[in-house]
Amino acid sequence: MLNPMSLQDRAIIVTGAGQGIGRAVSLLALELGAHVIAVDRNQSAVESLAAEAPGNRVLPLAGDVSDPIFVDAMMQATLTRHAAVHGLVNNAGITRPAMIKKMTLDQWNEVLKVNQTGAFLCLQAAGRQMLIQAEAGVASPGAIVNVSSNAGRHGSIGQINYSAAKSAMLGMTMSATREWSPKGLRINSVCFGMVETPMTETVRGEKFRDAAVARIPMGRWAKVEEAATPVCFLLSEAASFITGQHLSIDGGAFLAA
Repeated sequence: MLNPMSLQDRAIIVTGAGQGIGRAVSLLALELGAHVIAVDRNQSAVESLAAEAPGNRVLPLAGDVSDPIFVDAMMQATLTRHAAVHGLVNNAGITRPAMIKKMTLDQWNEVLKVNQTGAFLCLQAAGRQMLIQAEAGVASPGAIVNVSSNAGRHGSIGQINYSAAKSAMLGMTMSATREWSPKGLRINSVCFGMVETPMTETVRGEKFRDAAVARIPMGRWAKVEEAATPVCFLLSEAASFITGQHLSIDGGAFLAA
């Protein structure tokens, strides 16, 4: 029986692939048959991922997604290896927490530079190539998954910079959908709640644990594997008629009609 979530022989760019959700997405995409372009500022992390993957199916690239020169080089390296881009997971992100009245302009700019501008540059670069594929008559020219957060839907104390950037991801998803989905591209967002990653260690610590879990109807936070599965679903033909959507993956923490 055909696996509707197969990513066989598809070239998928995953940013922030060195750890956490990005690494889990990369590993699952490989299991589903994809070739992964693993992007991260941590060179040793993506090289380690490449070393684990069978058959030379990971292209490790170290760099800063907020640097347009690096993003151009990322695309060139991808096309040299694969001649096409079938998917992008816009996952790279950082946090610089501070209460609003104490947040510095550097803290604000640093987060928006990576989480918002970096995501835009990657979306733009991948989308341009996918449009070329669409014009060439490719039936499924590409899918983009923007990694947002519940913080972008209802705010987050001490993270106005992060919340603003994640709200921007939702707007980028909808705008790109209106421009590109008529050409066959699919662009969706995933909105995570609490996932077991290094980035959430503080909130999952003893001081905040009980209050955080109390806000989740399922009574626990997600494992990275649970975060990866819906991302790969949206990349696959199983989601062939889904675009412009914001999928909550949060155990019921965000409920909307």
